[in-house]
Amino acid sequence: MKRYLSMCTLALVLSLLCVQDVWAALRVDIYGPGQNIVSLALAAPLRGRSTEATDMGRALQTVVEENLSFLPFMRLTDPKAVLGGTVMEGAQPPDVDFKRFQLAGADLLVTANWPGGDSGTKSVEMRVFETNSGTSLFGKEYAGVNKGNVPEVADRFCADLLEALTGNGAFFRSTIAFTRSAGKMKANVWLTKPTGRNLRQITNLGGKAMSPSWSPDGRFIVFTHIDSSSHALGVWDSSSRRVSRIRFPGNVVIGPSFTPGNKVAVALSNGQYPAIFLLNRAFKKERVLEEGNAINVSPSFDSTGTRMAFTSSRLGGPQIFMKDLSSGSVVRVSMNGGYNTEPNISPDGTLVVYSRMTEYGNRIFVQDLMTGEERQVSFGPGSDEQPSFCADSYFIAFASSRGGGRNIYLTTRHGGDAKKVPTGGGASFPRWGQGGEHK
Repeated sequence: MKRYLSMCTLALVLSLLCVQDVWAALRVDIYGPGQNIVSLALAAPLRGRSTEATDMGRALQTVVEENLSFLPFMRLTDPKAVLGGTVMEGAQPPDVDFKRFQLAGADLLVTANWPGGDSGTKSVEMRVFETNSGTSLFGKEYAGVNKGNVPEVADRFCADLLEALTGNGAFFRSTIAFTRSAGKMKANVWLTKPTGRNLRQITNLGGKAMSPSWSPDGRFIVFTHIDSSSHALGVWDSSSRRVSRIRFPGNVVIGPSFTPGNKVAVALSNGQYPAIFLLNRAFKKERVLEEGNAINVSPSFDSTGTRMAFTSSRLGGPQIFMKDLSSGSVVRVSMNGGYNTEPNISPDGTLVVYSRMTEYGNRIFVQDLMTGEERQVSFGPGSDEQPSFCADSYFIAFASSRGGGRNIYLTTRHGGDAKKVPTGGGASFPRWGQGGEHK
């Protein structure tokens, strides 16, 4: 009996080790230098045994495929490469033939089951499996699906999948604020999902809006607003859908940014040069964060709020600096080039992304604060500016004139091919947020 128990224990340990190995293989390290590629297949959605769901099931499948095409580490398997087709007897083992997807090169398989049918308002069960072993990565039921919220359900599933693979699903839970120009002195604030869906205008002011920034709770967006007579701090309140303009002495308002504490840092006039002020939650001056005999603008904070990246002309041309707000010490970040601006520190505090003027136009660079290494992550044509980190510290949005006009593009902390966000053109100053519809 003792030997039998020992054998059972050994079998259990080996089983657990195998599961851990599978999980290790499924995890995607998006932060390390050797980022791996995962191939994923989607089985045909079902509304019954061997019966394909062709209403909301097909619509959801289409949006999921569109979403996943934005992930540079994800390769989607062509359904035509699956011998025997993608319609399974059921949505989970033993009714799933993993072998046919494995032979098509897929590492992961997504199944969708609509137990009550896929028309009207129904629930869908989404599952993800590893094709080699049939091990379940995760499964979840999404209730209350209807034709109007299919894209939202797709975003929720893709966020859950991304979190299971990488540990962070912020990309599909994000909304990007940006400004869209309609003329020389006409630009308003717009919102969009990073995939380009749910595009909408939220301000309608005369003059030009610039540099929007989300509050951490998703309720407010602040921005610089310039009209024919003044600079002001624009504030959009998502709970009331109202916009207000706040004036400051000196008529200078540059690059507002929310802190993790839901306060605003912004460059305001302070004598000969603008200084960076902290505003309280009523958008009134609280104290100076950085000043001196030079231009100090464009504050950006890590998720702890203890470090602030900013642009300063204290050495002549603009360069990127980092201030420890606890000790007051300031160090230079950008060590190359004579014109570096628009810093944005990653929420995890490990990287700073900024725009550098080069002989070929502005390009986006990332500085690793841990190693001191710098990496160029955008390449021509055109000019690339105004970079911003997603909450996952991985994706980067920036504005570019490549292809003519101004548009928003996405890249990553590693660089690679930039993906265009379909916003309709004239787009600048992208900034990630988790809000957009405050509740």
